[in-house]
Amino acid sequence: MKKTAPPMPPALFHWRCSVCWGLAGLALLVVLSFWGLDMQLHRLFSVEAMQRIGRFISELTQPNLSPEFLAKLLVAGFETLAMSFVGTLIAAIAGIGLAFLAAESNGVSGTMNRLSRLLLNLLRSVPDLMWAAMLIIASGLGPMAGTLALALHTAGVLGRLFAEAAENAPQQVHEALRLNGASPSQCFVYATLPSIIPQLMSYTLYRWENNIRAAAVLGVVGAGGLGQMLAFHMGLFQMNETSSILITMILLVVLVDSLSYAVRKALAR
Repeated sequence: MKKTAPPMPPALFHWRCSVCWGLAGLALLVVLSFWGLDMQLHRLFSVEAMQRIGRFISELTQPNLSPEFLAKLLVAGFETLAMSFVGTLIAAIAGIGLAFLAAESNGVSGTMNRLSRLLLNLLRSVPDLMWAAMLIIASGLGPMAGTLALALHTAGVLGRLFAEAAENAPQQVHEALRLNGASPSQCFVYATLPSIIPQLMSYTLYRWENNIRAAAVLGVVGAGGLGQMLAFHMGLFQMNETSSILITMILLVVLVDSLSYAVRKALAR
């Protein structure tokens, strides 16, 4: 019996070519996006704009290095670091609990599973700036509101990541414990959790790096730290002080990034 050759895909630019139609639709979306945003790139790259940007950058190259201001930066930098660390720690602890309820492989009841997933969606969908604004209304200005805002938003992110890690973990030990009468929480603590600890640590350290930057931004709405100093001095167009704050932020991010890299490398051994 003669074998028939498989049908050839439609030629390029043929009306039956679904890939061509998809690419054409994507190109149309890109064009409509540029048109809808009204991006006037000629204004950005004009001579006048370049002169203003150059003047702004030249003002930032003269940071305020007076001992009094550096002492304030040290306090604010430590406050930002503490906010990010405590907020991430609280989020990681809460994320583990929420991951146990949200992961379908843990044998939690369907109602509790759906409610926990809904809570995770709520926590990470609301921006941390919004959490900070609400908490500032409740508790007043200061680092407490920023720390709790980071914790709430990050708990939603880490809880979702932890739940996915638990669902993708090997289930042999988990099933063996279930067959021997262990409860879902015992199976999670003694079987699933030990196997995914390196992933959980990696996710947590990555979010800590992000929360350093987020903590600096939250200070803009009055949550303390370097962000609050940045908003104050930028509002007064004090570029020397602004430059010092930006340099401190960069050094802080580099410090945390290096520490996170060293810990992840040690865990990978």
